[in-house]
Amino acid sequence: MAFTDASLVALRVFREVAERGTLTAAATALGYTQSAVSRQIAALERAAGAVLLERRHDGVRLTAAGRLVLKRAAVVVDQVDAGARELAGLSEEDESTVRLGWFATAGAWLVPAALVALRRSHPSITVVTREGSTPALVRALRAGTLDVALIASSPPFRAPDDEVPALEIDTLTERSLRVAVPSAHPLARNDFIDIADLRDQRWISGPGDPLVMGVWPGLDERPVVAHTARDWLAKLQLVAAGLGITTVSAALATVVPAGVRVLPVRGGPSEQRRVLIARVPGPVADPVSRLAAALRAAVLEHQPIG
Repeated sequence: MAFTDASLVALRVFREVAERGTLTAAATALGYTQSAVSRQIAALERAAGAVLLERRHDGVRLTAAGRLVLKRAAVVVDQVDAGARELAGLSEEDESTVRLGWFATAGAWLVPAALVALRRSHPSITVVTREGSTPALVRALRAGTLDVALIASSPPFRAPDDEVPALEIDTLTERSLRVAVPSAHPLARNDFIDIADLRDQRWISGPGDPLVMGVWPGLDERPVVAHTARDWLAKLQLVAAGLGITTVSAALATVVPAGVRVLPVRGGPSEQRRVLIARVPGPVADPVSRLAAALRAAVLEHQPIG
């Protein structure tokens, strides 16, 4: 069987799997059963004459052949979709549309400020956005469903993935990690928190690894996680209610709800977090460059407190 025999459905399914990272997630997004997704992938691999996905315990990873097929699949699917819009009498998306992905807390300050400024300076540029975790956004870049993404990075600041070619990465800002505490909490009495005083605290964390999602790194004890919440605003509302403390970037200090103080931690190694802008290497369209410039300007205007 030749690769030209690959069906459009199989190409769509393959791109969805590459973006979602698991067969199960792709099946859910497409409204298919997992077995149907597996059959489409198997058919595409037969047409390509190569293994396209490496199955692992934590999902799937593209092989070298898979990366090549993904690049071509993205072009084919996008062109077919553009033709469908034309046949339906709809205007085709022009090159002034930019697809931006962003991690959750970037939507609290950076994304709105940049988009408002870009709308004023270049009203012909349309930006469509979506929120996601950093791994999900990186997969979407690779799948061709995003043009650019804001992603987060923590020490030791490794590359966001090990695919080839490497993503183009630009550091927008590096800010310290801080702790959000209720205003009436004993830890809120000073303008900083000693790291020793973080012992025996009740933490509010996101799902997954608590040291990544809300607990101060490097604690010399097993943390007590009192509450878990995926949304950063929900975590801060729990803090405001006096139900625990959580970690936040210094960039969020100006947008926390009433009843919360955001304080630096003294003692122990410095904990820094980076905001990065990432894209697939290659020529950069002017609208993407304009958006990147607006994001950089928004970072400069949004100075941290303290």
